Amino acid sequence: MTKPKGFEKPVGVRDYVPYAVDKLRMIERNVLECMSRWGYRQIMTPTMEFYETVGVASSTSDQKLFKLLNHRGTTLVLRSDMTSPIARVVSSLLKEDPLPIRLSYHANVFRAFEEEAGREAEFFQTGVELVGDDSPDADAEVVALAIESLKAAGVATFKIAMGHVGFLNGLFEEVLNGRDNEQEALKKHLLDRDYVGFRKAIQDLVVTDLQRIELEGILRLRGGKEVCDQAMELTGHALARESISHLCKVWEVLEAYGVSEHVLIDLTMIGDFSYYTGMTFEGYAAELGFPVCSGGRYDNLLRQFGRDVPATGFALKTNRILDEVKGNVEEAKRPVLIKYSPARRKEGLEHAARLRKEGKAAVTQILQGDNEEQEAFSGLYDQVETFY
Repeated sequence: MTKPKGFEKPVGVRDYVPYAVDKLRMIERNVLECMSRWGYRQIMTPTMEFYETVGVASSTSDQKLFKLLNHRGTTLVLRSDMTSPIARVVSSLLKEDPLPIRLSYHANVFRAFEEEAGREAEFFQTGVELVGDDSPDADAEVVALAIESLKAAGVATFKIAMGHVGFLNGLFEEVLNGRDNEQEALKKHLLDRDYVGFRKAIQDLVVTDLQRIELEGILRLRGGKEVCDQAMELTGHALARESISHLCKVWEVLEAYGVSEHVLIDLTMIGDFSYYTGMTFEGYAAELGFPVCSGGRYDNLLRQFGRDVPATGFALKTNRILDEVKGNVEEAKRPVLIKYSPARRKEGLEHAARLRKEGKAAVTQILQGDNEEQEAFSGLYDQVETFY
């Protein structure tokens, strides 16, 4: 007989003890309030969705989806992101709402990873979707809001790296026209940040020396606005040049927001190339070596739900901020402890009720012994008030 489980949990999930929940809720509240000030209204969607709709439309690869069957044998999935469920709602319940639509969310999402990867299977995301606007101003708005949201979450020092899928698609098509497998292999190296593998793959390609120089030049396209001019000199492909022109306009809007100091252009960054269609970005905290937010434009997604409108957005990786970033997140307020003797129970409970009406936290405790009121002050409480 198998020994019953005691304290074990499935791999990839975790418990949140009170102080962690306090910090998580504080981050959630501060970030959602920030998003609300920018006109984004909060939305909630189900934890479970149909595999044939939201599951298929998701950017998450099929093998990373948690699937289950309902009593009718229909395949369901635990949501792996919030973008696809929101696209479903925008295309159905909100289909009569005027565009653009601005929505925010905070939710847990689920992705299956290999056990040895040490990654969480359930985690939290806080983000926004801006639907119905394909302008550079819309892309700049979500980048600027991501910057303000990171500050609201308590991330003190960070950089946003911004790229464009169209630039790489155009340049690869120019150099490797019709050679789809080789294009995808190079994109995979960039997606994995495997620049050594990228250079080696270029050396193995059957291309001219000029084309090899053009491909290797991608790795130098990181920096400020000057990268736009450098990229224009590297390629003559119409899509690539149009994409760079769009990215330059986004940069100009970010300058108008006064946040360009937090941003760098990185044309080696491609994001999930099967999902994003335009500008993409990632945010890196100084304390961490991996992203604390990511986002970009995904103009083709809503078409899968019958509403062909452009969209852009981002998500904060809230768990990473919770666990690793030591920012300006205020400490949770401690309650007042009210002790009372049996004879003064009514007074003690009435006092606790008054404090709660004033918005303060109060904990009550009955005094059982003659000397219990002399107990040492507990660090759990802001102060102790005694009725005896």
